[in-house]
This record gives sequence, structure tokens and C-alpha cells, in this order.
Amino acid sequence: MKTDAATQEKKFNRWITAVSIAIPVVVALLFGIRLPNVEPLSFLPPVYAGINGLTALLLVLALWAVKNSKQELHQRLMLTNIVLSLLFLVMYVAYHMTSDPTPFGGEGLVRYLYYFILFSHILLSIAVIPLVLKTYAKAYLKDFQAHRRLARITFPVWLYVAVTGVVVYLMIAPYYTS
Repeated sequence: MKTDAATQEKKFNRWITAVSIAIPVVVALLFGIRLPNVEPLSFLPPVYAGINGLTALLLVLALWAVKNSKQELHQRLMLTNIVLSLLFLVMYVAYHMTSDPTPFGGEGLVRYLYYFILFSHILLSIAVIPLVLKTYAKAYLKDFQAHRRLARITFPVWLYVAVTGVVVYLMIAPYYTS
């Protein structure tokens, strides 16, 4: 029985590694593509910022649920967060494939703050992919002790990414062109 779990975990780890590499690479490649003769999807940034905000809220609710022995609710909330993250990713790429980049127009200290938040958000959004997938895999494999250990790292990183996604949107929103 132990061997089956170990074999299954190795399969998960291979998939997690592949997905964790593929997503940032594909997103980077798609970022360089502009779809010709397609109207910019300018309505998407507030939508995907809203998804980030909802994700942050649901992450906190999921933490509350597990701390209050509501495992089924916790599980549903976390699965919802994974789906929301995928939805965000699709919208984010679609927007950038149809729209020119928006330069940040702030100056002085706010400019440095914006870029610090943006770069930390981007780097941690890449790092959170394997963290989320490994944390989910541990729960799926019913290794709850390892799941809890890993979730203590994954939760604050994912929450930071979700919250800073909203902050980045709010900071750059005044510079979007119609």
C-alpha cells in the first residue's frame, strides 16, 4: 500500500513539475503575440482583478473553515480558488494578446513601490503554482500532515499574490486607455 502511494506521488510530482514550467513559459510566449484584427478586451482587467479579490477572500474563508473543522467546506473553497486562478490566467492572457501594454504613469516613490509590488507579484505568482499543486496533491493523497506543513507556506504566498493582483490593478487602472 505504501508503494502505491509513493508511486502515485511520483506521478503527481512529474505532472506538477511539467505544469509549473509550462504555464510560465506558455504565458511568456503568448505575451509576445498580438491577435490581429481583434478588438482589445479592455473590459477584462477589472474582471480579473475582481477574481483576485474573490480568491483572497475565499482563501481566508478556507483557512477559517479548516480551523473550525469544516473540512468539506475547506475543500470546496480551495477547489474554487484553483478554478478561479485558472480563469484569471485565461483572462489575463486573452487581455494581453489583444491589447497593447499599459505603461505605469506614476512618478517618484509611488513608481518604485508599484514596480516592487508588480515584480514580487509576478515572481511569487510563478512560485505559487507548484506550491498550490503540491499542497493539493498532499490532500488528495490523504497525507494531511504534509498537506498542513506545506499549506503554512502556500497560504501566505497565494494570499499575497491575490491581494497584490488587486493592488497592481488599482495602481495602473488610471493609465489604461480606452
